[in-house]
Amino acid sequence: MNVRREEGLKTIGVLTGGGDCPGLNAVIRAVVRAGFAYDFETLGIRNGWLGLIDGDVEPLTDFSVSGILPKGGTILGTSRTNPLANTADFQKIQHNIKKYGIHALVVIGGDGTLSAARDVAKQGIPLVGVPKTIDNDISGTDVTFGFDTAVSIVTEAIDRLHTTAESHHRIIVVEVMGRNVGWIALTAGIAGGADAILIPEVHFTMDEVCRKLRARYEAGKKFSIVVIAEGAHREDIGVPPVPEHDRDECGHEKFVGVGNMLGKELERCLGVETRVTTLGHVQRGGSPTAYDRVLATRFGVAAVELIHAGDFGKMVALQGNRITSITLESAVQQLKTVDPAFYELGMMVTGGKK
Repeated sequence: MNVRREEGLKTIGVLTGGGDCPGLNAVIRAVVRAGFAYDFETLGIRNGWLGLIDGDVEPLTDFSVSGILPKGGTILGTSRTNPLANTADFQKIQHNIKKYGIHALVVIGGDGTLSAARDVAKQGIPLVGVPKTIDNDISGTDVTFGFDTAVSIVTEAIDRLHTTAESHHRIIVVEVMGRNVGWIALTAGIAGGADAILIPEVHFTMDEVCRKLRARYEAGKKFSIVVIAEGAHREDIGVPPVPEHDRDECGHEKFVGVGNMLGKELERCLGVETRVTTLGHVQRGGSPTAYDRVLATRFGVAAVELIHAGDFGKMVALQGNRITSITLESAVQQLKTVDPAFYELGMMVTGGKK
């Protein structure tokens, strides 16, 4: 498309990559509005890195971002395109950055998108990263936006499921997102008063889970809520290799329902009617919480300030109550797993260790 630029203004390009997440639009809005203060104009890049390959961009104005703060998803669209998958695509990215006069990029994404951003930055393209993921697994930041919304949704679901579990004397298994880390399962499980919480960081055995729930029934508690992250593994069956046809375009395992497996095993083991609720993409859809709107806004403003300062190759981060920045390299070198002390707290309030 033809993009007209005002003489003397520098241009920021902003893109969203990976899975959608509540708060993305709040970042986009903040980038556009903070840009005004530094005489930047903003180009929205559609569908993540793919839009930069295809030259699919649009000017973002104050009118463009009006009213998007409470909206879920991303007005720019997203994809899981790898910008460095082949030389031809990266050359197109370089060409389009020059063509549209993009001074620097704001790249909003999770581990995959920010890993790609780190590699693109090493090729000399000025950019800054903004961490988003409901999984809360990005290192160097206390929280990622989207996490609070996901936890709120899961906690409400657990609250609602408690009533039917208690009324019908059932076990209800709630499967939540969490491929490699259990932040959502543990945080929402504690908030919702779950009776067992199973996370990827700590493998479990059926004997341990059954023993814990059986003790509840013997104590006169005739219902239970079990929260399990989708990536949790049974220690007694190991972790089998995942064939290629069961992986997505990023090589991630396509989960087939650990919650259903657990539910069947619990019913067989305990003889108690068991139902399974898989929350799935409900957790990352819809309007962001107030906390996530504010955090995403603070991140967007900080990203523009880094660009204004010429401090590239960084990711904005929350540490304590202060917005700071760290190198992209340090942000993506390892996933932020559940703090063992937090896990121990969770086990204590669910009635003891495993």
